[in-house]
Amino acid sequence: MPVSAPAPGPGPTPGPASVSASVPAAPVPVDLPATGALHGAVIDWFDEHARDLPWRRPDAGAWSVMVSEFMLQQTPVNRVLPVHAEWLERWPRPADLATESAGEAVRAWGRLGYPRRALRLHAAATAIAQQHGGEVPREHSELLALPGIGEYTAAAVASFAYGRRHIVLDTNVRRVFARLATGVEYPPNATTAAERRLAAALLPDDEGTAARWAAATMELGALVCAARSPRCGSCPVADRCAWRLAGSPAHEGPPRRGQTYAGTDRQVRGRLLAILRASRTPVPRALLDTAWSEPVQRARALDGLLADGLVERLPDDHYRLPA
Repeated sequence: MPVSAPAPGPGPTPGPASVSASVPAAPVPVDLPATGALHGAVIDWFDEHARDLPWRRPDAGAWSVMVSEFMLQQTPVNRVLPVHAEWLERWPRPADLATESAGEAVRAWGRLGYPRRALRLHAAATAIAQQHGGEVPREHSELLALPGIGEYTAAAVASFAYGRRHIVLDTNVRRVFARLATGVEYPPNATTAAERRLAAALLPDDEGTAARWAAATMELGALVCAARSPRCGSCPVADRCAWRLAGSPAHEGPPRRGQTYAGTDRQVRGRLLAILRASRTPVPRALLDTAWSEPVQRARALDGLLADGLVERLPDDHYRLPA
């Protein structure tokens, strides 16, 4: 999940508050006093402490927000920043990316990891160019209909780029709500219906405020209400936090540790892709064989790349990034 949250960019003038398809109806009551004061405290903290990130700036635009959301999935901000800047310089609009091959998107993805995200972003950009006049759509339903975009990304782009009222639940927000409202240290492994009802109950009625709240709670989870070493002394709502007031009881399950990388198929896939990214011409199988010494694992990783559409096999056992 991403660890960033841009401020809303230019969008339509907010009308009466409405609940989008991403907001469940009939939210459950929340036993939190002065919810309006809660919103104000978190948003005021965000206004003072939010990181200056390029996709948050007023002139960033919806495409910058969308690119950041794809890149920030399972990838920290410091690794995303230089690649995001390179992408926006090379492809400042969705149509610019759509004119290039999917392979160029994979090449430019570099070492961010999980390169299927590059294919999905390229597919979304192509659909935007063909179906939406090259403009990232404003409506949640239209965003959700784009290839490669799920519920979270659709809600995040609509909220952060256009200031719309949506539930935006990433790992950081879920952890903030778990501690603040339910008194547990960590949320469940997968988002539950109860979490969505809680998020709906906490969502401000006003569109602009709701978008700021989404951004602010995400940043609070990233910078203060961290998984392993929460900085409760710096939290603007520590005096309202159910988990802290209960004595910060330990959760049964500790936060998940990062996946091992060395020696895995992921590492092998990365080395194979590095060879292909470095070449502008098809690569012979013999050159790919230099990427990893163990032949069974190397073949399995290459087969996986072919199945995922990240690599194409040509005649004479040559390989390239997708056309």
